[in-house]
Amino acid sequence: MLKDDPAEQLISAVRTVAGGNALLSPAITKHVIKQFARIPRPVPPKELNYLTAREQDILRLIATGISNAEIGQQLFISETTVKTHVTHILQKLGLRDRVQAVVLAYQTGLIEADTPG
Repeated sequence: MLKDDPAEQLISAVRTVAGGNALLSPAITKHVIKQFARIPRPVPPKELNYLTAREQDILRLIATGISNAEIGQQLFISETTVKTHVTHILQKLGLRDRVQAVVLAYQTGLIEADTPG
């Protein structure tokens, strides 16, 4: 997190980290993504094909740096449903956390570095 991030984001970040998850500030995430975007893309893992259309939508939204609640609002589904989809995405792709999912989304071209967040 950055020292000038809004208090709400800081509180949410503390809860996320306390829950055992990793977190990057959206500003930092965009910087990291731009760096990764310069690296030639590997062949997408075949597991990416195992994601449903909804899971791919959610992976794209995760990659923009928005929260589960915001994803739910955009897709008109509950936050619990979003969490279930995120769990399935991580399991299907053999990923540890959302950060790895974001990196994979950009590395494989599922989302482009200049996609608005």
